[in-house]
Amino acid sequence: MQIELLIPLSGIIALIFAIFLSLKVIREKPGNELMKEISKMIEQGAMTFLKREYSVLVFFIIIVALILGWLRSPVTSLSFVIGAICSGLAGLTGMKIATKANTRTANAAIEGGITKALKVAFSGGAVMGMSVAGFGLLGLGTLYYFIREPEIINGFALGASSIALFARVGGGIFTKAADVG
Repeated sequence: MQIELLIPLSGIIALIFAIFLSLKVIREKPGNELMKEISKMIEQGAMTFLKREYSVLVFFIIIVALILGWLRSPVTSLSFVIGAICSGLAGLTGMKIATKANTRTANAAIEGGITKALKVAFSGGAVMGMSVAGFGLLGLGTLYYFIREPEIINGFALGASSIALFARVGGGIFTKAADVG
């Protein structure tokens, strides 16, 4: 086995662990009917926001990928797109489990106290961490294994960090708007 294969393999292991943690969180009781109803509204709002944000980001990704392909190289452009996709998938995964974990954490606090609530909350948060690491290692490791040009690291990092920046800024604005309105 070539040592370079350990990088994407580590990403796969991280994603498998994220799936395990997701299932662990989802198995927790979501609470009473009111909690479920509120959770459903939060989840619908969050998914609507992500759908809208990602539909706008597709145009950004296409434009920047074309510019990178023209000014740098097609390989950099490809790695930018793959980095953006990996970052978007990590964000989607994190948002989906966060909306599932919120009422389950509250219900765990009611039923089992702070210790149980912290376990549920930590598992929910760890899904995002494992997803970021997993998609990053899998995407970049696979690219590097096949292409072996150091320039792909720059393109991948630019794609991943661009989506993360837009998600952070857009998410902050969305949260503030939800607080106000």
